[in-house]
Formats: sequence, structure tokens, C-alpha cells
Amino acid sequence: MSDQEIHEGLEGITVAETRLSFIDGEAGELVIGGYPLSELGGNATFEETLYLLYNDRLPTQSELEEFSDELAQYRSLPEGCLEVVRSAGEAGVVPMDALRMGAAAASLDQDGEDPERDKLVIVARLPTIVAAYWRARNGEEPLEPREDLSHAGNYLYMLTGEEPSDAQVGGLEAYLNTVVDHGLNASTFTGRVIVSTESDLYSAITGAIGALKGPLHGGAPGPVLRMLLDMYESGDVEGMLREKLEAGERLMGFGHRVYKVRDPRAEVLSSAAESFYQEDGDSDFFELAKEVETEAVDLLEEYKPGRRLDTNVEFYTAVLLHGIGIPDELFTTTFGIARAGGWTAHCLEQLENNRLVRPRGKYVGEKDRTWTPVDER
Repeated sequence: MSDQEIHEGLEGITVAETRLSFIDGEAGELVIGGYPLSELGGNATFEETLYLLYNDRLPTQSELEEFSDELAQYRSLPEGCLEVVRSAGEAGVVPMDALRMGAAAASLDQDGEDPERDKLVIVARLPTIVAAYWRARNGEEPLEPREDLSHAGNYLYMLTGEEPSDAQVGGLEAYLNTVVDHGLNASTFTGRVIVSTESDLYSAITGAIGALKGPLHGGAPGPVLRMLLDMYESGDVEGMLREKLEAGERLMGFGHRVYKVRDPRAEVLSSAAESFYQEDGDSDFFELAKEVETEAVDLLEEYKPGRRLDTNVEFYTAVLLHGIGIPDELFTTTFGIARAGGWTAHCLEQLENNRLVRPRGKYVGEKDRTWTPVDER
């Protein structure tokens, strides 16, 4: 047998066909369900985007209402799941651990044998899990979800106990749509690998959450926000950026493994953030963020010429979610709430023409060792 070629990290390997999303990193293009992200991100409700992923078309008005009602009816957590999440909050575990625990317990009143139903249960319950955990962590009672609010609106309500503004809901929906799916990223691939064994969706999504927790995947919008707030306070944007670069620090929110131009998700989120801050936020903070982006891109080209380190999704995620009122500790769990739509859609797509995912490894160890009894070693 000839030597096996190693593709570390499966770089450049195509393992599945998908209709869910298309990425062109060189052109800065992202297509979701056939629609350029620029068409979908700021126009659709999250329920419309979910319907698109599940059905390969946008819903009619009546279909949207029926789908939204069905999704909303699964928001409440079974008592055992709620107790797990409450205990996680009271113990002060990190948010992604709480989400993992809650997702695994979300099936307590389900048999896990109906993927079409399970996808809705998972997507509906993750916001309730995060909000219940956060309130318990802060010494407050979790709130029952409201079926009269949208998916985004209900999440914001359960976090704060206050009905969100239209600007908050619109901003969050733009975010959820923007990050709902992104090819065979690490967490999505993890979910597809698990479900390829004919395991259940709850196990697949619990595994996907575990992959998302890793800092190489879950991103760094929290550190982006802290950097922006420091610069907002000091007013010395160029000086602070140069200090970081000269110290060899990475500028969080810039550069991406796939995109060699400005991340198309940053395009959509910057527009969504601008609309939000014009209506319901601190416009000075948004102007500062735009200044940081411009200065950082210029300085990165100066310090790292030819590296093509442009703005990524994390930068305007931090700006937008901060304005909406999402605590920075919940940025990655909110990412998971959005990505659950893509995860479940990919799992169902995997099951349509399933083949067990089973790559090979290239053996580089010894082959001719002989056994030595323990008393002779």
C-alpha cells in the first residue's frame, strides 16, 4: 500500500454534499439555503431561517405561523432538566458547561426517536436553558417562557424579565440568522459524526456544544468587547492597538481561517449594529468601534503585510450583542442557540443518505515489540 497522505485537521477534504450553506473565503461569500447572507440576515425572522434550513424554501404566512407556534410549545423545560440547569447556575459553572448539561437533560420527557420533533425541542429549549441558568447564577428565579413572543424576543425576556424593544429583537434576529450555519465547521461536523452512528439528536447536539466550547472554535467576542471598552475609556485607539501588536498579541476580531477578505457576516452585523445603535444604543460606542476596525485593519497590514487579516464575525458580534444587552459571558452560549438550527439541519441531512463517518489514521508506532512479563521489565 502506498503512503497515506495526511490532511491535518481534514484541511481541504470534502466529506459530504450539503444544500444548507456555501462559503467562498476568497470572495467573502456566504450563502444560506440558497440566499446570500446579505439578503437573509437582516430581513428574515429566525423562525423563517429555521424553516428555510429544514424545508429548503421560505414559508408562506400561514406556514410561518404554524411553525412558530409548534416551536414555541416546546420551550418549557422538563422539571429534571430545569433542576440540572438551576444547580449549574447556583454552583457557578461556566455558561457553556451549563448549556452542555442542559442540552443532555432536555430529552427527559422525550424518547429521542423522532428527529423531526427532536430538532424543534432542541432549538426551542436551548434559550430557556441559558436564561434559566443565568438567572439562577444571579440569585433570581428562572422565568417561564412566553409563547406570544418570537424566538429572539422570548430569549431576551427570559434573561431580564422585561419585554424587549423592537430594536433589540431585530438586532438579535439579525445575529441569529447570521451565525445559524457555516459549512462543516468543527461543531457541525461533530454533530454529523455522532448522528452518523444512528445515535439520537440530543447526543449529537450535546457533542456539538462540547466542540463549540473550545476557544479555537467558539470564538472570542468577549475579549473583543473588553478591548473595545478599554479603548472607549482611554480614547487612545491607535496607541493601544500598536501596543498590542508590538507585544505580539493577537487582535481579537480580526483574521479568519476561511475568509481572506472582510467576513461577510461582519458586513451584515455591522449594518445591524448601526441600525440598532441609531435607534436604541450608545452611538458614541458604535462610532468608536468603527474607528477601531478601520485603524486595526490598517495596522495589521503594516505589522503583518500580506497576511490579509480583515474583520471577522466576532468583532461586530461583540458590538451588537453588547448593545442589545446580552452579558458578554453569554456570547458563546448565544452563538450556540443560533447554531442549533444549523446543527439540527445538518444532522437530518446526514440521516437522509447516511454513511458512518470512519476516517483512517496513519500508524507511525512500533510493530515488532515482544511481550516481557512484568517481573522481568
